[in-house]
Amino acid sequence: MTEAMHQVLVIEDEPSIRKVLKVLLEAERFRVIEADTALRAEIEARSHKPDLLLIDLGLPDSDGLTVIRRLRAWSPVPIVVLSARTMEDQKIAALDAGADDYVTKPFSAPELLARVRAALRRNVRSTEQTSALKLGDVRLDLDRREARGSAGEIHLTPLEYRVIECLARHLGSIVMQRQLIGEVWGPERLDDSRSLRVCIKNLREKLERDPQKPRYLLTETGLGYRLRSDEEP
Repeated sequence: MTEAMHQVLVIEDEPSIRKVLKVLLEAERFRVIEADTALRAEIEARSHKPDLLLIDLGLPDSDGLTVIRRLRAWSPVPIVVLSARTMEDQKIAALDAGADDYVTKPFSAPELLARVRAALRRNVRSTEQTSALKLGDVRLDLDRREARGSAGEIHLTPLEYRVIECLARHLGSIVMQRQLIGEVWGPERLDDSRSLRVCIKNLREKLERDPQKPRYLLTETGLGYRLRSDEEP
């Protein structure tokens, strides 16, 4: 049994398979949300902010790969593919699009549940490992939303915390500009790069010793941003 009730969004157009998945997941105390089309999947993902997505690639209104790419533009939610497509190149395409794992149909119920639990654990560990950051003289506690420097407390706005939290989940790696905007401002603001630039500028002024030569909050030209910390391996 799971220790907490996680929300799982099941994206599957076949009613009989959705029913089986719902029974399996609810038996493990997961809360299940259902979607039978790509359009419905995006609506439910935005509305409910599920803890994990279980997605079939063969949807009636769009390919599941497109859904994964669109979701990855604004959300880091774990995604497990459940598909009848068994070719290696199809699996690689799904993982490259942003899926975390791939299970083929027909599936083993114990294996599927184990993959779901593993994806959730990885996501929790990633969040825990980046909850406290050291950026030179600055200490950030993202759980408590506290920031302190050598001169005392540093005030960050809720928006600035959301940007740092998004970057911290991918510590040391590039976060694409559109993904960052989507997660912080929402998918309807994906072209609003100006707001992101202003927010990054303000964060550097508050967190960097020399905002003109940032050491921790780095721009990756033409791609996005990267956050580094002193604890980064």
